[in-house]
Amino acid sequence: MDIEIEKLELIKLLEATNDVTIIASIKKIFNASKKDFWEELTQEQQFEINESLKEYENGEFVSFDEFIKPYLK
Repeated sequence: MDIEIEKLELIKLLEATNDVTIIASIKKIFNASKKDFWEELTQEQQFEINESLKEYENGEFVSFDEFIKPYLK
């Protein structure tokens, strides 16, 4: 199966239809296939990100310039 030929055939079929239910179904398929990167992270990664956000919100951070100063000497 040549994927490019398959895609072109689908494009032609989509272009030729006026059936809104078909178009809605195709949209639904594409929307369902979109993944949220958050769901692909491990629980530990999600926890670390949430903790970092809390620290930032509490002002517990330094600027990049402050961070890099010791390394520039």
